[in-house]
Amino acid sequence: MSSSSSPPFEAYQIKNTTINEAPGVKLSADQRLLVGSVLDLFSGNPTLKHLALWSPSALFADPITSAAGYDRFAAQWYGLPALFRPIQIQSHRVTSAGNPIEMQLENRYTLRGPVKTAQTITSVVRISVGGDGRIERLEDRWNDKLPEGVVSEAFRKLNAMTVPNFVTVPKTEAEDQKLKAEREKVE
Repeated sequence: MSSSSSPPFEAYQIKNTTINEAPGVKLSADQRLLVGSVLDLFSGNPTLKHLALWSPSALFADPITSAAGYDRFAAQWYGLPALFRPIQIQSHRVTSAGNPIEMQLENRYTLRGPVKTAQTITSVVRISVGGDGRIERLEDRWNDKLPEGVVSEAFRKLNAMTVPNFVTVPKTEAEDQKLKAEREKVE
Protein backbone atom coordinates (compact mmCIF):
# COMPACT_ATOMS: atom_id res chain seq x y z
CA MET A 1 0.00 0.00 0.00
CA SER A 2 1.14 3.50 -0.64
CA SER A 3 -0.29 6.64 0.90
CA SER A 4 -1.22 8.20 -2.41
CA SER A 5 -3.27 5.18 -3.45
CA SER A 6 -4.72 4.09 -0.10
CA PRO A 7 -8.21 2.75 -0.57
CA PRO A 8 -10.83 4.48 1.54
CA PHE A 9 -12.20 2.95 4.72
CA GLU A 10 -15.35 1.94 2.82
CA ALA A 11 -13.39 -0.37 0.52
CA TYR A 12 -12.53 -2.49 3.58
CA GLN A 13 -15.93 -2.06 5.30
CA ILE A 14 -14.24 -0.29 8.20
CA LYS A 15 -16.67 1.09 10.78
CA ASN A 16 -14.16 2.75 13.14
CA THR A 17 -13.18 5.72 10.98
CA THR A 18 -12.50 8.20 13.79
CA ILE A 19 -8.92 7.61 14.88
CA ASN A 20 -7.84 9.41 18.07
CA GLU A 21 -4.21 10.49 17.93
CA ALA A 22 -2.23 11.74 20.91
CA PRO A 23 -0.82 15.27 20.61
CA GLY A 24 2.14 15.26 18.22
CA VAL A 25 1.15 11.93 16.60
CA LYS A 26 0.21 12.05 12.92
CA LEU A 27 -0.67 8.79 11.18
CA SER A 28 -0.34 8.36 7.44
CA ALA A 29 -3.43 7.36 5.44
CA ASP A 30 -2.17 3.76 5.33
CA GLN A 31 -1.63 3.70 9.10
CA ARG A 32 -5.12 5.15 9.69
CA LEU A 33 -6.58 2.37 7.54
CA LEU A 34 -4.73 -0.30 9.55
CA VAL A 35 -5.69 1.23 12.92
CA GLY A 36 -9.35 1.53 11.86
CA SER A 37 -9.38 -2.11 10.79
CA VAL A 38 -7.78 -3.22 14.07
CA LEU A 39 -10.36 -1.23 16.06
CA ASP A 40 -13.10 -3.02 14.10
CA LEU A 41 -11.53 -6.37 14.98
CA PHE A 42 -11.40 -5.41 18.66
CA SER A 43 -15.07 -4.39 18.36
CA GLY A 44 -15.99 -7.92 17.26
CA ASN A 45 -16.53 -7.00 13.61
CA PRO A 46 -14.12 -9.17 11.61
CA THR A 47 -14.44 -9.54 7.85
CA LEU A 48 -12.27 -11.13 5.21
CA LYS A 49 -11.53 -7.61 3.95
CA HIS A 50 -10.13 -6.65 7.36
CA LEU A 51 -7.93 -9.74 7.39
CA ALA A 52 -6.71 -8.97 3.85
CA LEU A 53 -4.72 -6.20 5.55
CA TRP A 54 -2.71 -8.87 7.41
CA SER A 55 0.25 -10.85 6.12
CA PRO A 56 -0.73 -14.55 5.81
CA SER A 57 2.10 -15.45 8.20
CA ALA A 58 1.30 -12.70 10.73
CA LEU A 59 1.29 -13.25 14.49
CA PHE A 60 -1.44 -12.19 16.92
CA ALA A 61 -0.39 -12.29 20.57
CA ASP A 62 -2.21 -11.48 23.78
CA PRO A 63 -1.99 -12.93 27.31
CA ILE A 64 -4.05 -16.00 26.40
CA THR A 65 -2.95 -16.79 22.85
CA SER A 66 -0.02 -16.65 20.47
CA ALA A 67 -1.54 -17.31 17.05
CA ALA A 68 0.85 -17.48 14.09
CA GLY A 69 -0.50 -17.83 10.57
CA TYR A 70 -3.79 -16.91 8.94
CA ASP A 71 -5.89 -19.90 10.06
CA ARG A 72 -4.97 -19.30 13.71
CA PHE A 73 -5.19 -15.52 13.95
CA ALA A 74 -8.38 -15.36 11.83
CA ALA A 75 -10.06 -17.83 14.21
CA GLN A 76 -9.17 -15.59 17.16
CA TRP A 77 -10.89 -12.59 15.58
CA TYR A 78 -13.97 -14.52 14.43
CA GLY A 79 -14.16 -16.20 17.84
CA LEU A 80 -14.37 -12.90 19.70
CA PRO A 81 -18.00 -12.06 18.74
CA ALA A 82 -18.94 -15.71 19.25
CA LEU A 83 -17.95 -15.42 22.93
CA PHE A 84 -18.66 -11.77 23.68
CA ARG A 85 -21.54 -9.48 22.77
CA PRO A 86 -21.60 -6.61 23.07
CA ILE A 87 -17.99 -5.58 22.74
CA GLN A 88 -17.59 -1.87 23.27
CA ILE A 89 -14.47 0.23 22.83
CA GLN A 90 -14.47 2.60 25.77
CA SER A 91 -11.53 4.65 24.52
CA HIS A 92 -8.51 4.49 22.26
CA ARG A 93 -5.58 6.77 21.54
CA VAL A 94 -2.72 6.22 19.12
CA THR A 95 0.46 7.17 20.98
CA SER A 96 3.07 6.38 18.31
CA ALA A 97 3.02 6.51 14.53
CA GLY A 98 6.24 4.50 14.28
CA ASN A 99 6.65 0.84 13.50
CA PRO A 100 5.14 -0.61 15.57
CA ILE A 101 2.18 1.74 15.72
CA GLU A 102 1.21 1.95 19.40
CA MET A 103 -2.26 2.53 20.75
CA GLN A 104 -3.80 2.62 24.20
CA LEU A 105 -7.11 0.75 24.19
CA GLU A 106 -9.81 0.26 26.78
CA ASN A 107 -12.37 -2.33 25.73
CA ARG A 108 -15.43 -3.72 27.51
CA TYR A 109 -16.30 -7.34 26.77
CA THR A 110 -19.64 -8.85 27.84
CA LEU A 111 -19.80 -12.65 27.93
CA ARG A 112 -22.67 -14.06 25.88
CA GLY A 113 -25.22 -16.26 27.56
CA PRO A 114 -27.73 -16.02 30.37
CA VAL A 115 -25.28 -14.39 32.78
CA LYS A 116 -24.03 -11.20 31.13
CA THR A 117 -20.66 -10.87 32.87
CA ALA A 118 -18.69 -7.85 31.66
CA GLN A 119 -14.98 -7.10 31.94
CA THR A 120 -13.06 -4.01 30.90
CA ILE A 121 -9.52 -4.60 29.68
CA THR A 122 -6.96 -1.83 29.36
CA SER A 123 -4.13 -2.63 27.00
CA VAL A 124 -1.35 -1.32 24.84
CA VAL A 125 -1.73 -2.54 21.27
CA ARG A 126 1.36 -2.71 19.08
CA ILE A 127 0.83 -3.07 15.34
CA SER A 128 3.97 -4.01 13.39
CA VAL A 129 3.76 -3.40 9.66
CA GLY A 130 5.75 -5.29 7.03
CA GLY A 131 7.41 -3.90 3.94
CA ASP A 132 4.26 -4.68 1.94
CA GLY A 133 2.20 -2.41 4.20
CA ARG A 134 0.29 -5.26 5.83
CA ILE A 135 0.15 -6.18 9.50
CA GLU A 136 2.83 -8.74 10.31
CA ARG A 137 2.46 -8.74 14.12
CA LEU A 138 -0.14 -7.46 16.55
CA GLU A 139 0.40 -7.57 20.29
CA ASP A 140 -2.50 -6.88 22.65
CA ARG A 141 -0.61 -6.25 25.88
CA TRP A 142 -3.08 -6.22 28.78
CA ASN A 143 -1.83 -3.64 31.27
CA ASP A 144 1.12 -3.36 28.83
CA LYS A 145 2.27 -6.90 29.62
CA LEU A 146 2.49 -10.26 27.90
CA PRO A 147 3.20 -13.37 29.97
CA GLU A 148 6.66 -14.87 29.88
CA GLY A 149 7.95 -18.35 30.47
CA VAL A 150 7.76 -21.79 28.93
CA VAL A 151 4.47 -22.85 30.55
CA SER A 152 2.53 -19.72 29.62
CA GLU A 153 3.92 -19.78 26.07
CA ALA A 154 2.90 -23.45 25.68
CA PHE A 155 -0.62 -22.62 26.94
CA ARG A 156 -0.91 -19.64 24.56
CA LYS A 157 0.17 -21.76 21.58
CA LEU A 158 -2.20 -24.57 22.56
CA ASN A 159 -5.05 -22.07 22.68
CA ALA A 160 -4.11 -20.81 19.21
CA MET A 161 -4.18 -24.37 17.84
CA THR A 162 -7.47 -25.30 19.56
CA VAL A 163 -9.67 -22.26 18.75
CA PRO A 164 -9.70 -22.91 14.96
CA ASN A 165 -11.41 -26.27 15.67
CA PHE A 166 -14.42 -24.48 17.20
CA VAL A 167 -14.67 -21.23 15.25
CA THR A 168 -15.94 -20.83 11.71
CA VAL A 169 -13.78 -18.61 9.53
CA PRO A 170 -15.52 -17.91 6.23
CA LYS A 171 -13.80 -18.95 3.03
CA THR A 172 -15.81 -16.79 0.62
CA GLU A 173 -17.23 -13.28 0.56
CA ALA A 174 -20.77 -14.74 0.57
CA GLU A 175 -20.08 -16.77 3.73
CA ASP A 176 -18.48 -13.70 5.31
CA GLN A 177 -21.51 -11.51 4.53
CA LYS A 178 -23.83 -14.17 6.00
CA LEU A 179 -21.83 -14.29 9.27
CA LYS A 180 -21.72 -10.50 9.39
CA ALA A 181 -25.52 -10.28 8.92
CA GLU A 182 -26.04 -12.84 11.72
CA ARG A 183 -23.80 -10.82 14.08
CA GLU A 184 -25.62 -7.58 13.26
CA LYS A 185 -29.05 -9.23 13.70
CA VAL A 186 -28.09 -10.21 17.26
CA GLU A 187 -26.92 -6.69 18.21
